Amino acid sequence: MTLPSAEQSVLDLHYMGRALELARKGIYTAHPNPRVGCVIVRDGEIVGEGWHVRAGEPHAEVHALRQAGDKAQGATAYVTLEPCSHHGRTPPCADALVNAGLARVVAAMQDPNPSVAGKGLLRLMSAGIVVRSGVLESEARALNNGFLKRMEHGLPYVRVKLAMSLDGRTAMASGESKWITGPAARSAVQRLRAQSSVILTGADTVLADGARLTVRPDELGLDAELTALAVTRPPLRVLIDGRLRVPLDAPFFQAGPTLVVTCAAAEARERYHAQGHDLLALANSEGRVDLRKLMHELAARGVNDVLVEAGPQLAGAFTRYGLVDEFQIFVASKFLGSSARPLLDLPLAQMSDAVELKITEMRAVGDDWRVIAVPVVVPGV
Repeated sequence: MTLPSAEQSVLDLHYMGRALELARKGIYTAHPNPRVGCVIVRDGEIVGEGWHVRAGEPHAEVHALRQAGDKAQGATAYVTLEPCSHHGRTPPCADALVNAGLARVVAAMQDPNPSVAGKGLLRLMSAGIVVRSGVLESEARALNNGFLKRMEHGLPYVRVKLAMSLDGRTAMASGESKWITGPAARSAVQRLRAQSSVILTGADTVLADGARLTVRPDELGLDAELTALAVTRPPLRVLIDGRLRVPLDAPFFQAGPTLVVTCAAAEARERYHAQGHDLLALANSEGRVDLRKLMHELAARGVNDVLVEAGPQLAGAFTRYGLVDEFQIFVASKFLGSSARPLLDLPLAQMSDAVELKITEMRAVGDDWRVIAVPVVVPGV
């Protein structure tokens, strides 16, 4: 394979950057498919652009080819993920690029989906198209970390969202917790919800707060186009309720269909089905909901990203079992005092037991701060 010139390498980075911008438009809707963008360039001019909106609809390459028309002949396509080579709900994009007469294809990364996994790039090369892969790969991977983890490890990407005071407390001793953080932080949480495949919580949170855990369009802080997209695919809400303590007339159930995960007997399933909810019994040897089995089950259902919004016990359990890929911690500039509730139920006896984290981002969000941290030990792999 001939290496591109220095000038061409700079252009490749520029146009792939634009393809990634397009791919990000699918952050709220592409589930369970990856977020993909495509740019077609001929004679230094962008002649076609596209991004994958939602499953079952045309892929990014098809949108870009339609826009380019005859100008795709002899052009270069920049795609944030290897073009697919198999027949799914849509025809293979690799074939579409070959038939359009592309001269060159630049991909950010290879697709880890076993149905593709290099076959798309091989199809292009066998047709005489010059192929380059690995341009802005780390950015492309970050955009689809949930899809990639599901394909590579059979698990979804798990984010745990936490809100705390500056002294590390989440609620008063009475359970009062509204509101620790301000409007800007709450808007950021709404966007996290909208981009997730699943929002997961526990019975304690639902009972204490009357939580619904829905996406509230008026709090997203997005423009009209993205808001409209964000509300077209509401995430599945999953409730961990080992003893079925949450009544079916609770606000959480009234807000829409729910998957309830429990240790209770399966005969309760019909009662939940009658009201539009699903019931899944998954108990471990301790008589608790088996969280790891649940994550494998969700991945098998096509879930890429799980957002955990729960109290200290459930958030602590996810942490203890090594199931957390990323913590999103919103820190309010206030003290709640020593009798208030802790961030996590995570009893540790000595310093060597500490959970080591790497802070990847820290920034102000309104009057609060958001800290994004990942475990030093990668979970689930």
